[in-house]
Amino acid sequence: MIYFSGIDMENLLNRMNKPADIHKNSLKGFLYSLAGAVLVSTNFVTAKYALKGFNPETFSLVWTSSAAFYALLIVFLTGHRNELKLAANTVSKVSMLGVATGVGMLLGWAGLSRLDPSFAAFIWRFAPVLTILLSALFLREKLTMIEIFPIAIMVLGGSLSAIGRWNIVGIGTALTLFACFATSLQMLIAKSKVREIHPNILVFYRVGIAAIIIAFWTFLSGKADFDVKLSYWLVLFLGAFLGPCVSFLFTFRSYRYWELSRSSIVLTAQPLFVLPLAYIFLHKIPAGKELLGGLIILIGAFWLAWIHLKSRNASHA
Repeated sequence: MIYFSGIDMENLLNRMNKPADIHKNSLKGFLYSLAGAVLVSTNFVTAKYALKGFNPETFSLVWTSSAAFYALLIVFLTGHRNELKLAANTVSKVSMLGVATGVGMLLGWAGLSRLDPSFAAFIWRFAPVLTILLSALFLREKLTMIEIFPIAIMVLGGSLSAIGRWNIVGIGTALTLFACFATSLQMLIAKSKVREIHPNILVFYRVGIAAIIIAFWTFLSGKADFDVKLSYWLVLFLGAFLGPCVSFLFTFRSYRYWELSRSSIVLTAQPLFVLPLAYIFLHKIPAGKELLGGLIILIGAFWLAWIHLKSRNASHA
């Protein structure tokens, strides 16, 4: 320990370096979150295309199984195979993560099969909202009363999109909202365990357990149908690598440097990535009430992000 004129120089230097460390970690958290958001946005295009050939159940099974294979391969290539054995106190939480993923996959892809991909991306803006709410409830991350207003605007936008068109978009919207809740639960569990379990391991168990859950459902319900054209298989394999595998490797890493709520806020911009992708590759873009409602949802999501980011910055000032 070094002292100079009664001053603890080591503690002084630590305090001087702390702002730089905080800034560096925040930048890492943002970049990992952004990379995860961009890659997971490809889901709405690759999955929508593959769902033209696969039914939602078979698609979910092959999608998660492929992602689990990719994730396990990454675990071995990065030298983390010795960490595959979980501590006893983490097994239940990791199992819940896998179950929530499986349920979310089945609901989410069933919803996407009924919706325009860009509109589905708008509806998925409720996932960050639910994640922020859950992080406030269970992780004690602050939520202010003013944040209720943009949430109400998002609900209004979702309702406007479904009014008078329930038979067309209503069921798909409801399935997607349930999938949003399951996804938010996944993020909450991952955030609580990411410092104990390496992100690569978490991603593998997330999709690996989900694949087992989905397999039971698919075969027991008699929905398994693998007689699909090669082009759908190829796009599915590509999508499974980019979306549920690599995107979550980045997203879970962001949790080591950033709050769950901040990482979730980055996802509010997802429709901005999905809209051009859907137009370029699928020649689809929402119109009429779907587009208007989706834009209202996006406005509410950005407003919520701005409020929440402002409050977080104030608390760290």
